[in-house]
Amino acid sequence: MPQLRSDCFSRFSSAHCIRRAPWLLPVSSPPVADGGIAVQAGIIAAAGPFREVRRSWPGAQVIDHPDCVLLPGLINAHAHLELSHLSQLGRQPAPPSFPAWIERLLAARSQAAADEATILQAARQVLAAQQAEGVVVLADISNSGLTSQLAADYSGRLLVFKEYLGLRADSATAALLRLQQESEEQPCTGHAPYSTHPALLRGLKARANRLGHVFPIHTAESFAEIELLRTGGGPFRAFLTERGLWDGAFQPLGKTGGAVHYLRQHGLLDSRTLCVHCVHIDAEEIALLAESGAKVCLCPGSNRSLGVGAAPLASLLRHGILPAIGTDSLASNPELSVWRELRLLAEEQPGVPPNILLAMATLGGAAALGLNKLGSLETGKEAVILAARLERVPASAAAAQEEMLLGPSAVQRL
Repeated sequence: MPQLRSDCFSRFSSAHCIRRAPWLLPVSSPPVADGGIAVQAGIIAAAGPFREVRRSWPGAQVIDHPDCVLLPGLINAHAHLELSHLSQLGRQPAPPSFPAWIERLLAARSQAAADEATILQAARQVLAAQQAEGVVVLADISNSGLTSQLAADYSGRLLVFKEYLGLRADSATAALLRLQQESEEQPCTGHAPYSTHPALLRGLKARANRLGHVFPIHTAESFAEIELLRTGGGPFRAFLTERGLWDGAFQPLGKTGGAVHYLRQHGLLDSRTLCVHCVHIDAEEIALLAESGAKVCLCPGSNRSLGVGAAPLASLLRHGILPAIGTDSLASNPELSVWRELRLLAEEQPGVPPNILLAMATLGGAAALGLNKLGSLETGKEAVILAARLERVPASAAAAQEEMLLGPSAVQRL
């Protein structure tokens, strides 16, 4: 895991400078050997071969990063900081089913009975580690909105989405009333199709669209979810019934339906929808995602830890969908590191090139969260740049990208 090393890099506050390094990874274009980035007032004025950038900006101060690769800041598009104090769950063996893990989570949360200070302290530690690894945007899903208090501790952007649940009709009605009291500054979303009444999901989505907010939602994370959506039965039905959360009004899709079909049926699928996990989706659903412009976020570490399967990344890419990357929570993942998520994907999907994986952690996350000024190093974008130190300077563009996936020894946000 890379560590933040403030003693390895000079700190500059120049409003007009050129950053130079042996390799520049713009993400939106091929790698550049001996690259340069001209920065003016926090915006990228030019990026490309150093000599060309230098000719265009002859008076700019040149800041050398001789043993580094320059790349955009990383984006963690899905996390649950509020569960950080339950890290023991993420180190346990995979549960027999996904509903069984939810039972573990609820039991652990109840047993811990943690106060706000404890929850925030654990979350703050995770956020600090994310910052040290070069994560400049983190999208957090919170049941209470508590983690919004951490924004001041973070040098990047902490986007906290308040999550609503309630599958019974009566709980959905009560939740919709609470939703009316939320500040318009607070983005809100639904948890998942198996836990949130369709009327509540539609109300949440309508509010998100009206306010221009992204709408992240857990989608097709486990086969138990698909079984419930298709038949109204299976492990989730038993789990919900046992807890008094099943009122019998749920309308299953039928034997060929899936989570993406369900979202589309209820008018929840559009370009501001972010479908998280997408493990159990078929070719028809991938085509629906592409057609609607919906975004996808993959969480390979959590999926592996919970034993729910692996998302069909190659098929998503073939349909023109560049997913984002998320770490999920310490309750379902033993280590929260975007670099580790990329390595896991490289293991699972050896045919996917390193440049695509890096694009997922940068440009894919920016697109998923509607941050069109981030995610790549090109003219006009915000100068949110990482200097990533490697053990040795790569000899080729391919080597630079491959070695980045192994994780840099140190990362500095410039």
